[in-house]
Amino acid sequence: MSKKLVIIPTYNEKENVQQMIDTVMNLPLNTDLLIIDDNSPDGTAALVKAAQSKYPQRLHLLERAGKLGLGTAYIVGFKYALEHNYDYVFEMDCDFSHNPDDLQRLYDECELKGADVAVGSRYKSGVNVVNWPMGRVLMSYFASKYVRLITGMPVNDTTAGFVCYKADVLRAFDLDKIRFKGYAFQIEMKFTAHKMDFKVSEVPIVFTNRVLGTSKMNGSIFGEAFFGVISMKLRSLFKKYERNNVNS
Repeated sequence: MSKKLVIIPTYNEKENVQQMIDTVMNLPLNTDLLIIDDNSPDGTAALVKAAQSKYPQRLHLLERAGKLGLGTAYIVGFKYALEHNYDYVFEMDCDFSHNPDDLQRLYDECELKGADVAVGSRYKSGVNVVNWPMGRVLMSYFASKYVRLITGMPVNDTTAGFVCYKADVLRAFDLDKIRFKGYAFQIEMKFTAHKMDFKVSEVPIVFTNRVLGTSKMNGSIFGEAFFGVISMKLRSLFKKYERNNVNS
């Protein structure tokens, strides 16, 4: 049976983390869960530690010194997954904007339909976003269109943070050379997979705005994505995207 790991970065998610742990741990998909907490002052990590006795060997926690960026959290998580020989690795948020039930659909897209990367897409079939302000919907939607135009990636939701990777994809990357630290990290990961000729597929999902806790989104996140995408594309014109030896 394949080993599966869900990675969830957290910062001040005490309202959501316990329910998320219980939900993921009880899915039929049978995944392990890695929480990467950036020293949340609200005690998120303590709640995770308390839950570990309930899910021994399946619930894991990595604590970091502070807010070091979403991208760096996932890189740490990816390295952990490869070191522990997981076959499938998922990214998702802690605030239930991503429906944990959809993890099965992302897994099936890779395991049964041959995708190397399965993206939970808000924009593959229209705009499937619930309870977001219209300004934020438009910003997110047109940001993805802009990225697709600049990069040439055949992906509708380029900034999506709900993703399943086959471990061989992550093994083929030089993870230390992923440059972006914030939400543009999501764009760079998909772009790198695309340039390495991995099969990137989209699975339509419904994205629901968080009910509890505070959003971490801000204008600088979109600024990084807007200007960073141009430099990423320009660098790609002079760069060879060669895969690491996936059997190493």
